[in-house]
Formats: sequence, structure tokens, C-alpha cells
Amino acid sequence: MRDLVLLAFIAAIVAMGVRRPFLWVLLYIYVDIVAPQKVGYGIITSISLSLLCFVAAFAGYILLDNKQGSRFTLRQGLILALLAWCGVTTLMADFPASALVKWDWVWKSLVFAAFLPLTLRTKLRLEAAALIMVLSAASIIISAGIKTVLSGGGYGTLVSLVQDNAGLYEGSTLSTVAIAMIPLIIWVARHGTIIPERKPAMLFAAALVFAALLVPIGTQTRTGLICIAVLGVLVLRTVKYRFVYAGLAGLAMLVALPFLPASYTERMSTITEYRADESASTRVAVWGWTLDYVKENPLGGGFDSFLGNSFSYRTRQTVELGNTETVVYAEVTDEGRAFHSAYFEVLGEQGYPGFAIWLALHALGLWHMQRIRRRYRDAADDDGRRWYSLATALQNGQVVYLVGAAFVGIGYQPFMFMLLGLQIAFYSLMKREWEGDAKPVRPWLREETPDGAPA
Repeated sequence: MRDLVLLAFIAAIVAMGVRRPFLWVLLYIYVDIVAPQKVGYGIITSISLSLLCFVAAFAGYILLDNKQGSRFTLRQGLILALLAWCGVTTLMADFPASALVKWDWVWKSLVFAAFLPLTLRTKLRLEAAALIMVLSAASIIISAGIKTVLSGGGYGTLVSLVQDNAGLYEGSTLSTVAIAMIPLIIWVARHGTIIPERKPAMLFAAALVFAALLVPIGTQTRTGLICIAVLGVLVLRTVKYRFVYAGLAGLAMLVALPFLPASYTERMSTITEYRADESASTRVAVWGWTLDYVKENPLGGGFDSFLGNSFSYRTRQTVELGNTETVVYAEVTDEGRAFHSAYFEVLGEQGYPGFAIWLALHALGLWHMQRIRRRYRDAADDDGRRWYSLATALQNGQVVYLVGAAFVGIGYQPFMFMLLGLQIAFYSLMKREWEGDAKPVRPWLREETPDGAPA
């Protein structure tokens, strides 16, 4: 029954997309984030939904969509340059079979990120894409939040929407993305025009933000806690009463502390001493190995080059012997451990050239959003405040991701590349307005086709 409902929903969107091909782009966003083929149990699991929707999105734009206002930008060029370099390193990969498995989904993530801004040629489409991203991720986050409240969760044991530990369903990845998208959730609820009922939207957003904050507790990931702290600091840039905000945040933390699972607080206590935790010690050892590896292989080793690592490290743990505490050291030898960091992941797999492109892509995004923030910082009209808030939301979300990515191997995470696509489209739209384009950006609430019919 579940398969039939999902397939009927997808079929309905496909049918509507014949007249409005942009709907196929939104459909791919939903399919790529939620992965409904994993949610079902029967026939839907044997269908390559992601690939079919991917092809439909491109075909709809090329064959049926109105391309007026589409622009190709520098950052899209950087994404394609990264894609090309990933292709080169895949051909020369240390572990070809494993590299091809990762290449199978990375190339779609990068191609769609470069393609998405071409389709978001109006502000209405930009908002629609942001809304679908929020609602799609919400289906996973809400499930994880409910199960956290009912069971308390557990590291590596919390099952969100499906029993899976890959992509957005992996605990540390979900924690990072959930916190990174909080600013976008709030923007869609406060400034969105697709859903004009403001009070219900804000109530839903408040509940969704609460569920997102529960995700790091349910997954018991230290990365999630760090992301929450970073977002809390970033919010200080825009709140009116900073000391009141800081006081309320501290009070909320004190009130919440007694309700947190003991296993969660125990795991979080290892943040300050990485040698006491094998997982954290492994990260540091892998990072050291990666730095040595790229010195000898400056062009990288291709996807999953970490499979060639081997190293030893010492852990330190305090144990109780009778009435005294003794520090016990242990020598651990490990091999084939993942990078546990997007920065070292991209550096080890793509070498210095790919890493430089990846950093430039993110640095330009932060700068572009800051340009918009500066331009509309003192805006008195509603549109100006909307653009300022959206630039802040996209920038804050990216900063949270970049901090969380320091501890999780999510260098090519599709959701975050979609967020970059939103940034590119938004900056392109704003830049066109600033330049006084002869073909101005269409109104926020509606767009028209040449014959006057709503698009």
C-alpha cells in the first residue's frame, strides 16, 4: 500500500510537469533527499527513481521550459571544474572499484547543483525550491525527533524514516544538515509567499526547529552539539537584544540538561579530551595520515583513497581501581578508516587542485551572501528585509555545514550542494536587479509566460 501511495504521488507530479516542467526539478529534489525507494518495500525498490527524475528534470528544462533569465555563473563553472577533476581522479583512483561506486552518486550531486540555478530564474521558483528542500528534509527530521522523544535515541541506533545508515540518514550527517537548515526553515515560515498563512507556518516551523534540535540528541553525535553552538553564536549577529538572547539560551540549556539521556551527556563529555575516545582518536590519526599522503600524492588518490591507510595511535582512559583512579594507555593499530572530515576527504581524494576548487566554491558563497546582506542591511521596505534575511539564512546554514563538515565526511553531500545552488541562483537574481537588466526579474508572487498565462 505504501508503495502505491508513493508511486501515485510521483506519477501525479510527473503528469502536472508536462505543463509546468519546473515541477520535475522539484520532484528530483524530493526524491534525492527523501529517497522514497528506500521507504517502500515492494515494486518501488526496484525502480531507479533518482535517475529517472534526474533525466526528467533536465529534459523538461531543455525541451519544454522557458529559459528567459537563465544565467551561467562563475560558481557553476567551479562546480563543473570540480566535477571534471573528480572524473580525472576516478580514472586514476587507488581503488578503482570503490571509487566508481562513489562516483555513481557524486556526479549527479555536482551536475544537479550546477544545473539548479539555471531553472531558478525567478524569485518564486527560488522560494519553491527552498520550500521543497525544507519539507523533504522535514519528513526525515520529524521522524527522528519523535523517536528521540519516545526512546531517547542512541549513537548509531536511532532509525529516522528508514533503516539505513547512508546519505542523509546517517546520524552525523543528519545532525549537521538538520541544524544547518534551521535558518532556512525560519525564513520560509516568516517570509515565504507560497504559504501565506503566517501563524500556522510559524507554528509548524517552531515544531520543526525543535525536532531539528532533537536530532543531535537522538543520534548522540558530538558534531550536532558543536553545530548548535555555532548557530547560536551566528544568531547573535541579527538579534536585537543580544544579552537577553544569550541569557534565555543559557536558561534553556540549564532547563533541558536534566531531561537529556545519561548516555548523551556521557558521550558529549568526551569532546574536551579526544584521547579518551577511540572514535575521536581515530579521526586525528586519519587526518595526520592524509596530510602525509597528499605530500606524496598531490593530485589525490581518487574516491575512497582512505582504504589504503594504516596507522597506530594511543588512547588514554581513566579507570577506577578500588578507591583510586588510574590513567590507562593503550596502543591501537587501525587501517582503512574513513577520513571523518569533509576537508580531509576532499584533500585526500582530489588532492590540492580539487581541494582548492572546493574551498573557492564555498568562499565565494559566503562572500556573495555577505554582499547581499550589506546591501540590504538598513533596508526599510519588506522586500529589502526579505533579501537580507534570506542571505543571512543561506550564509548561516553554510557556516554551520562548514563547521560540522570538519568532523564528518560530507564533502559532496547532495543536500548541501543544493543549498549552494540556491545561493548561486539568489545572487544571480539580485545581481540582475542591481544591474538594471532590460528584462527585469519577474514579480515575486507570479510569473508569466509570453502569452500571459501563469507559468
